[in-house]
Amino acid sequence: MKLKNQKIFVTGGVGFIGSNLVEELLKEKAKVVAYDNLSLGKREFLLPYFKNPNFKFIKGNLLDRKKLAKSIRGCHIIFHLAANSDIPYGIKYPKVELKNGTIATYNVLEAMRKNNIKKIVFASTSAIYGDRPKILPTSEDYGPLFPISFYGASKLASEGLISAFCHNFGFQAWIFRFANVIGKNGTHGVAFDFIKKLKKNPKELEILGDGNQSKPYLYVKECVEGILYGIRKANEQLNYFNLSCSGAIKVKTIATIVVKEMGLKNVKFKYTDTKRGWSGDVPQVRLDPNKINKLGWKAKLTSDDAVKLGVRELVKQNINPCR
Repeated sequence: MKLKNQKIFVTGGVGFIGSNLVEELLKEKAKVVAYDNLSLGKREFLLPYFKNPNFKFIKGNLLDRKKLAKSIRGCHIIFHLAANSDIPYGIKYPKVELKNGTIATYNVLEAMRKNNIKKIVFASTSAIYGDRPKILPTSEDYGPLFPISFYGASKLASEGLISAFCHNFGFQAWIFRFANVIGKNGTHGVAFDFIKKLKKNPKELEILGDGNQSKPYLYVKECVEGILYGIRKANEQLNYFNLSCSGAIKVKTIATIVVKEMGLKNVKFKYTDTKRGWSGDVPQVRLDPNKINKLGWKAKLTSDDAVKLGVRELVKQNINPCR
């Protein structure tokens, strides 16, 4: 897929993955519109680009269909990354996931249809696979799919809507089911939460669960690299990939890395001693990335290396949480 001189619309464009993606798209000489309601994203993530003639920021909500349809006009490709990625928050307020996940995706697709835009790249998640599939690592064709978080449910519903729009209106889509992503501009996640907690109390760290939850972690720059590689190499009407490295890392290991990167010593770990970190948490995740590996892309960093680098960047950035 050609990106140079293309007008590209990025929902969640000043969020965690969105801001890293926008940086790369601008390097590709694309013309980028970043659309974000600033609930989790931050303008300062892309502040150096605000004077770039190829970049435009629009503060807007995907639930505002009129503004969305107007803002999206004239674009060639849509990267839909906006979502409530703070999963525990979505469990506390389930309607948030319905509105900011499923309905927002429908609004994006309808705005595309009305403006005759046919290409969409969608950020999905490993959470659609639900609680411990019988096959680990899990491939893209595993089923049935029964997510246990409202976040995972909204992403699965969004995938279904995208598939239907592809079939009925001739759209072309690239769906990427991410592992946990970590790195610069992070606004949520276990490492982010650990840093926040240790700033308040550098002597003790509460760890939700028993610390043995284990998941793959992908460095954000590699995540963006994988997305761009996938859209260039895959050309089916509906393309879908796990985006992950092989292997995984335990939560207790992430805690140790955070403590080290913050320069702390003698921190007491306090576990809640439950199987899950929170309701809706999937304790053991393993993703099979062979489908995109066969196209020629493979993550260079292991989960451990991704976490070490990502935590280092988060500690250096010292980002204040939105909630």
